[in-house]
Amino acid sequence: QVQLVESGGGLVQTGGSLRLACAASGSAGTFRLNGMAWYRQPPGKQREFVAAISSVGSTNYADSVKGRFTISRNDAKNTLYLQMNSLKPEDTAVYYCNLQPLYWGQGTQVTVSS
Repeated sequence: QVQLVESGGGLVQTGGSLRLACAASGSAGTFRLNGMAWYRQPPGKQREFVAAISSVGSTNYADSVKGRFTISRNDAKNTLYLQMNSLKPEDTAVYYCNLQPLYWGQGTQVTVSS
């Protein structure tokens, strides 16, 4: 059984930066062999895709975050990251880590003030 724990959320002003982390425990092999992703759920809206990274490091991003967010992974530490720069109020959401296809973290709140 895999557990995912996100950290790094918080309150930041427009234009600021945050770095989210997602630590995986329970099955190191599962982490290394699977793609991972970040999703977010803005207030009152459905969960949406943010970024993904494959087991070999290929990445893709939602258009709304391209050029501002960077997803990365450290397989030695079983940890997924999301570097978020130039944050906007519309980035305010609960951010979730996903170990594809089935595992989800509990979420971390990111609030960007205008």
